[in-house]
Amino acid sequence: MPTLILVRHGRSTANTEGVLAGWTPGVALDERGAAQAAALPGRLAGLPLSEIVTSPLQRCRETIRPLLDARPGLRPHTDERIGECHYGDWSGRKLAELQDEPLMEVVQAHPSAAAFPGGESMRAMQTRAAEAVREWNARVERDHGADAVYLMCSHGDVIKSLVAEAIGLHLDLFQRISVEPCSVTAIRYTRLRPYLVRLGDTGDFAALAPREEPTGDDAPVGGGAGAP
Repeated sequence: MPTLILVRHGRSTANTEGVLAGWTPGVALDERGAAQAAALPGRLAGLPLSEIVTSPLQRCRETIRPLLDARPGLRPHTDERIGECHYGDWSGRKLAELQDEPLMEVVQAHPSAAAFPGGESMRAMQTRAAEAVREWNARVERDHGADAVYLMCSHGDVIKSLVAEAIGLHLDLFQRISVEPCSVTAIRYTRLRPYLVRLGDTGDFAALAPREEPTGDDAPVGGGAGAP
């Protein structure tokens, strides 16, 4: 079965403004995010990508544009099932003010029970994304062979949930996973089990350095902004 390359979109204007974007239209890459996207073709130059699948949201489409320009033989496929979690009434709100919402504690400690008002549950997000991966695995293997490599550009919480699903980690523990903007995660699927072979690889260790301001113990909903 194929190897899936999961790329989180580059840093967005919502990331730097501390806003939970969700499906809010018009959220673009910021200057650093654009630079991250521009570097992506070089980082992936050694991979023979057979297909590129993307979330329909602008920040993902902007992230893969340089890669498509470098590989004119590939055309992108859009799949809403790997789009961002539908945060409903939380969309567009500042993360700092959401910390006081009682639901935030559930999102952090018991995400399989978290359902966003006016939106969807985190469990539903994981289910639709995993279904998309299974269908694309079958399609890629059929069209390109069992050793094919393909790429999906998606969002922090979606990628974390797919990693959890692949390694048999309960969704309630997925907040222990971190994927920074424009990070690369790779899952190799086989007949018996998936193998997580890369997780949140950016090639940049700046995010590991101590921060001037403590980041706190909670996982950033939506994935966070990465290194400053």
